[in-house]
Amino acid sequence: MDIVNNIEKVKTPYKNGVVTIGNFDGVHKGHQALLKAVVSKAKEVSGTSIAITFEPHPARVLGQNSHPNLITLYEQKVELISRAGIDVLICIPFTKEFASQAAKAFLEDILIKRIGIKAIVVGKDYAFGKNCEGDINFLKEYSKNHGYEVIVVNWEKQEAGSVERISSTIIREVIQAGNVEDVVELLGRYYQIRGTVVSGRNRGGKLLGFPTANINLQDELCPKMGVYAVIVECGSGKYPGVANIGYSPTFDDHIFTVEVHILGFDDDIYDQKIRVNFVSRLRDEKKFANINELSGQIKADIKKAREIFSDILPEAG
Repeated sequence: MDIVNNIEKVKTPYKNGVVTIGNFDGVHKGHQALLKAVVSKAKEVSGTSIAITFEPHPARVLGQNSHPNLITLYEQKVELISRAGIDVLICIPFTKEFASQAAKAFLEDILIKRIGIKAIVVGKDYAFGKNCEGDINFLKEYSKNHGYEVIVVNWEKQEAGSVERISSTIIREVIQAGNVEDVVELLGRYYQIRGTVVSGRNRGGKLLGFPTANINLQDELCPKMGVYAVIVECGSGKYPGVANIGYSPTFDDHIFTVEVHILGFDDDIYDQKIRVNFVSRLRDEKKFANINELSGQIKADIKKAREIFSDILPEAG
């Protein structure tokens, strides 16, 4: 997949460009349906499949005091869009100036003249441009004179649940509630955070007998505090583990941490990047009377995690 980080670098229109546009935070099943439709249409017309996204997230530029934590950092979003089979990803820097651009200007100057769209694929409620004036009716009206097709993709629903429309908002709620098992059906994969292993407080291995890899979150969404069974991607390997998210109340030092004990793993991975996939929530974080009691609970957590992994990672059972 080609990545274009400056729209000005697109000097020649793409061959029969088929485009979808969005923030794609999470690249969830709804987004995947759009990307699939783009790839399919591009093959049909022997064209180029193109996704257009924005960085930073528009809410960070337009919001007053807060913005949503990201389900996927830009790095992961790129990986997932590439995995969907898209030929070109165009990332447009999002600024207040860009946000004030009229829909007509974006359509004519960017989509038609610069990219050369043959078709545009959108969701049922899609709108772009200043005051969201570029809705589906707008796109269809302009298509009459500019010769592109407007393809509207239905919302994706949860197959075995109550979610009528899979969205980034719903997914954030599920993750923040700690329901990482439920989010798999919405994302089509485990929820993942990633980061560089940093020095911890040197008590996991020394005091408890369970060494941990500590990572600092960047701007991604953090699941509800508690203990989770996780799959850790380190280098080219995948390893079962148990992660604790929270303030380690037994030690009463009020420092928020994400600590991962990788089962049967003792390599030195300081300063290395790891990816932590959340498989199942084991329990709430709680304060124990002493270190021995905490250590005993960790053993029980590991046992429970191994039972979970016996189905998905047989070698870890």
